[in-house]
Amino acid sequence: MRGELTEGELLPSIRALANDLRVSVLTTRRVYDELEAEGFITTKAGKGSYVAQGNLELLRESKRRMVEEKLTEAWNAARSLGISKSELYQMMDLLFEEGDSES
Repeated sequence: MRGELTEGELLPSIRALANDLRVSVLTTRRVYDELEAEGFITTKAGKGSYVAQGNLELLRESKRRMVEEKLTEAWNAARSLGISKSELYQMMDLLFEEGDSES
């Protein structure tokens, strides 16, 4: 597995993926069902499951929400510890600088 999928790409069958990952078929089916309910994949009877079209924007929005939740947690922690907004901004700037220097 490469770790990345493209829109319209055929996914492994539920049974094949369960076998590859050494998990139960029921668990794999639940995951496929959840991915389909969230709009990440589509399933065509007798043909298989595919990465949904427009999936990239769903993924971007999902990632933005996760980052927003983490930033909210960080902001709440900072406030409870008496860290000001400017101090928090300075910390973020340092983190970005460190990240840029590692690239």
